[in-house]
Amino acid sequence: MAKLSGLPIVPAFVLLALVVAAAFAPLVAPHDPQHQDLLARLAPPFVGVSYLFGTDELGRDIFANVLYGLRVSLLVGFVAVAISVLIGTPIGLLAGYRSGSWFENITMRLADVQLSLPTILIALAVLAAFGRGLEKVILVVGVVGWAQYARLVRASVLSERTKDYVAAANGIGASTNRVLARHILPNILGPVLVQIAVDIPRAIELEATLSFLGLGVAITTPSLGIRIAQGYQYLFSGAWWLAVMPGVALVVLVLSINLIGDWLRDALDPITQSAIRARGGAPRFARIARTLGIARTSPRPVE
Repeated sequence: MAKLSGLPIVPAFVLLALVVAAAFAPLVAPHDPQHQDLLARLAPPFVGVSYLFGTDELGRDIFANVLYGLRVSLLVGFVAVAISVLIGTPIGLLAGYRSGSWFENITMRLADVQLSLPTILIALAVLAAFGRGLEKVILVVGVVGWAQYARLVRASVLSERTKDYVAAANGIGASTNRVLARHILPNILGPVLVQIAVDIPRAIELEATLSFLGLGVAITTPSLGIRIAQGYQYLFSGAWWLAVMPGVALVVLVLSINLIGDWLRDALDPITQSAIRARGGAPRFARIARTLGIARTSPRPVE
């Protein structure tokens, strides 16, 4: 398991704060995100405590919209990736364990077709045909991501199935399901977890892009992409905060998850860990993080 000694403290704390703030948005937000106060329209940010991030052209609180928009982004990111994992992992397990079968040939060719098509084009086509909505965005983003997990898990199973513990399990008469679930799956979770950490920011960015283009969540749903789309026309007319504040929140959220994913990759990669122990050093990200002062300094391992 990954040791927490190299965990980037600042990104982890920022991500935790964003998750807590989004989860308790009704308690944290000072106003309803759809409440209009025309007397306070286009109020600048950081002037008063009533509207911390300012207001838009209809007097709606930007801070409240950012908090509720983070809820949508996190919901899409985690639920959509969970759908991809639940679809792709079983397919990859069976395809790798039954290498050469008709099931592997069909599923891997479908995965090739899926991976050859840009995700954004598939999502745009589906949502343009069936309409926008939060549930539809989650379902589309989740379904189009199954192929990479199927290919990743299949490659890992092909490597694991030739090892002695798999032969021993087969030798005592263990069923295929038991071998896959109890023996092989726990040993291939490392690459899957790293892929999850990479895909969550991608899903968040995809939802924001679809909402920015007008084919994501409903217009009445607070979304960072919608807020950026509605505010960018005011970017150079003085009311810069309408697009900048949601944009900064999106960047901070994605960046914090990416930095934690970078640490997770270094911590779970056996090749990286072997190189670290050989030179008595720290992972690449840990060295950079300590230089920037955003991670705890871990003691040099004792040989």
